[in-house]
Amino acid sequence: MIQGISIYEILTVTTVLFFIGVYGFLTRKNLISMLISVELILNASVVNFVVINKYLYPDMLQGAVYAIFIIAVAAAETALAISIIINLYRQINSVEVKDTEVMKH
Repeated sequence: MIQGISIYEILTVTTVLFFIGVYGFLTRKNLISMLISVELILNASVVNFVVINKYLYPDMLQGAVYAIFIIAVAAAETALAISIIINLYRQINSVEVKDTEVMKH
């Protein structure tokens, strides 16, 4: 593994990042903040894939391939979410979750 850092320390950090993302997603009222929280959750899972793969199968690259796939999906998800948020902002001049209820017709 990495010199001086055990897998338990890395998994502890990624677990903390994951739950910070979950907490941020559940408590924030702003769509941009919620998107950032989702990205934090995805990045924690990417690091977990790479670390567990490196620990269990150091000669294989499946964890890195999954990580690249997740990063690509996250980039596409971010682009789509930002475009939706911009469209909502143009229509209701707000990015708050409670203000999106106005959109119901």
